[in-house]
Amino acid sequence: MENRTRIEVLDTTLRDGEQTSGVSFANQEKLSIVRLLLEELHVDRVEVASARVSSGEFDAVKRIAAWANAHDLLDKVEVLGFIDKGVSIGWLEKAGCKVLNLLCKGSLKHVTEQLRKTPEQHLNDIKEEIALATAKGISVNIYLEDWSNGIQHSPEYVFFLMDGLKDQPIRHFMLPDTLGILHPTNTALYCWQMVERYPDLHFDFHAHNDYDLAVANVLAAVSQGIQGVHVTVNGLGERAGNAPLTSVIAVLHDQLGVKTNIREEKLTTVSKIVESYSGIRIPANKPVIGDNVFTQCAGIHADGDMKSNLYFNDLLPERFGRTREYALGKTSGKASIQKNLEALGIELDEEAMRLVTERIIELGDKKEQVTQEDLPYIISDVLKQTSSAEHVRIRNYSLSLAQGLKPVATVMLEIKGETYQETSQGDGQYDAFMKALRKIYKGLDRSFPMLTDYAVTIPPGGRTDAFVQTIITWTYNSKTFRTTGLDADQTEAAIKATLKMLNIIEL
Repeated sequence: MENRTRIEVLDTTLRDGEQTSGVSFANQEKLSIVRLLLEELHVDRVEVASARVSSGEFDAVKRIAAWANAHDLLDKVEVLGFIDKGVSIGWLEKAGCKVLNLLCKGSLKHVTEQLRKTPEQHLNDIKEEIALATAKGISVNIYLEDWSNGIQHSPEYVFFLMDGLKDQPIRHFMLPDTLGILHPTNTALYCWQMVERYPDLHFDFHAHNDYDLAVANVLAAVSQGIQGVHVTVNGLGERAGNAPLTSVIAVLHDQLGVKTNIREEKLTTVSKIVESYSGIRIPANKPVIGDNVFTQCAGIHADGDMKSNLYFNDLLPERFGRTREYALGKTSGKASIQKNLEALGIELDEEAMRLVTERIIELGDKKEQVTQEDLPYIISDVLKQTSSAEHVRIRNYSLSLAQGLKPVATVMLEIKGETYQETSQGDGQYDAFMKALRKIYKGLDRSFPMLTDYAVTIPPGGRTDAFVQTIITWTYNSKTFRTTGLDADQTEAAIKATLKMLNIIEL
């Protein structure tokens, strides 16, 4: 494998990825993604649209083509087009693009039942379209749509079509598993058949993830000599999506030992930006880019890492612009807590460490999420640093809600032994509570943290009596931190999280 040629990567986030239900990128977002993919990530090619979709799509492609041309990258920008007697070609030409990915039929069933033509007629149509494109100075790649079904059920048709096209001016023959029906064993077999029969042609493999086998199928295809792979950022795509860029790159580099042009350290940034643009959240356990994938939870794992990196694999977070973290919860051991304390610059003796560990396990049993930012408060609490260590207490509060009236909150707060009380209205009960707190701090001529994010979760099952976990993100003195509260009542949970925040800023 070490001597294999470099594998080409085509990203089709803006074409196949935009076929994700509910996803539609704005023109400026599309240009931004193209720039990230080509300039930052160094993908080899980008497929940016389907021809003839809409005037808005045309405008977006025109902007992309103009930018790419100005940066000598136009040959890397590709557009899906159709056999339509030159209409798609004209669309590309007006948009300023130079590469056509021509959609052809890769299975006999599609030819006879969708097109209602013979294989010979379809082959002639393809050749005519190629001739039109070539005359316009447009390069052509070929999609063999439904190839995975074709090679299984009508291989004679696939080979008939390939025999008729192998000498045409086609840069890439693209083999889609259109319906995601393949598994690694037959992917390897069918790709080997194509490469063995046509060794001088360049083949791409285009995987779909209907059986959650897209990445495995890409690995199988490349292992048999396929020279290019198609991916989308975050695995976006119709139905179950396409092969995800990040996982494919990790597998190619680590499992097959092949090279690509991809800059691994840029993968996380690009994934997060596309997450923002698409509105499709990245699962926390998604390989390489998920929030939790470089987080050790078990205490024994943290202990092994401290001693000799015993629980590291080749997927080092630093490769992808990430850092390793150690979760705090019921499975935490002393080593996990020690790792988090080191990050905060806090040292504890053995007895203190034991007490803190017990409390974190207790909180984990209650399903409360313990974060690194909670540690100072937990330490203050479990070490029983007298009542003066708990610098802020809510002595009392009253929340009122009446139809037609704004909610009202009255808060009695004790700060370092001094008691303060304020009343305020708000757009909601918690908003009223917060405004009363701000009044108190304003009267003390003290700064008050800015609430920047507010998230509420409940355990799976959706029971009405379930605990509510509120996670609030704060910004204070140019630093950002999170606090959590757990209660059967959402407002009470938020108040508990707020009390934690007050004690942190008063430490």
